[in-house]
Amino acid sequence: MSSSYLPATTDSLAQALEAKTPSEAISILYRTLDDPSSFSEALRIKEQAISNFSDLLRQENRAKTAKIVRGIVDAVVKIPGTSDLQISLCKEIVQWTRAEKRTFLRQRIEARLAALLMESKEYSEALTLLSGLIKEVRRLDDKLLLVEIVLLESKLHFSLRNLPKAKAALTAARTAANAIYVPPAQQGSIDLQSGILHAEEKDYKTAYSYFFEAFEAFNALEDPQAIYSLKYMLLSKIMVSQADDVAGIISSAKVGLQYQGPELDAMKAVADAYSKRSLKLFEIALRNFKAQLEEDPIVPRHLSSLYDTLLEQNLCRLIEPFSRVEIAHVAELIELPADHVEKKSSQMILNKKFAGTLDQGAGCLIIFEDPKIDAIYPTTLDTVANMGKVVDSIYVRSAKIMV
Repeated sequence: MSSSYLPATTDSLAQALEAKTPSEAISILYRTLDDPSSFSEALRIKEQAISNFSDLLRQENRAKTAKIVRGIVDAVVKIPGTSDLQISLCKEIVQWTRAEKRTFLRQRIEARLAALLMESKEYSEALTLLSGLIKEVRRLDDKLLLVEIVLLESKLHFSLRNLPKAKAALTAARTAANAIYVPPAQQGSIDLQSGILHAEEKDYKTAYSYFFEAFEAFNALEDPQAIYSLKYMLLSKIMVSQADDVAGIISSAKVGLQYQGPELDAMKAVADAYSKRSLKLFEIALRNFKAQLEEDPIVPRHLSSLYDTLLEQNLCRLIEPFSRVEIAHVAELIELPADHVEKKSSQMILNKKFAGTLDQGAGCLIIFEDPKIDAIYPTTLDTVANMGKVVDSIYVRSAKIMV
């Protein structure tokens, strides 16, 4: 047989059992597991081979339980659509580690479990698990694990829209990270979370810097999170009215050769719509890239703000020449539904973005001229204030003379 693997059959298992040395048996089982066959009988044989393989490693004192268990969890994570299975597996392993008093392994599996619970939106259970775990890890002074779980706590609080606690947890993660060497992937995760929180506070310039650092770290490691860091970099550029820079970043050598795809196409479409101040193009982008924009956990809130700003700018520009205009006509000009325009116009009037009123009976928008402020009133107030200061000064001097 020219291939390096052995067929996943009972004969291969028997051959391993009849091997003269454990090392030879381990080699046979390795080759059996390399068989690419995936039919049911082959899978059953491979399961038995894994069991025999584990027994041999234990007999040879070559087995590291923690490494094997974490390897199994990592292998299951790679299988798509197995979130419930992963949670169930982690819970079983946690119970086993408690019975076996394997504290170090349990803490890491509980951290993985908390992340899985957060992804499944089981926020309450994840937060309860993390709270106890953080206290325990702080007592043991395991700073590397502490960085991981406190960073996870920050992400969890952000998902719950509790920004003060999310920022406090991120600060704790940075403090712990400053005392030790942090792997590049972990540092990239810290920078990515920092960028997300700064963007939430509308500090997009600082957010861009953090997203850039995260992209550099993930890009060097060829980590899939690089594309998301890059995506949020582009979002930050758009939010600070530098949408014209987006095309240049995407076409750069580092980005253009590796990261082309729907994520960047979505941001390019949004940047194009913003540059042209086109609500129609903006809505087309949202419709064509729904998965990349509306279903992203970070982007929608910022795009909603951007859309409102763009809509207000367009409405103000369109109604400027009129003193009275039909809402249907404005809706036709801006290419949006009339009820949408009516609702937004009333909101802008209440927020004093322009002076006017809605005549719903006639379906018209009445725009008032901006009231001219008479300069005499502020001047009068300043004069009265200055006279008050003079009177106070004279009173103080007269009091000294009387004494």
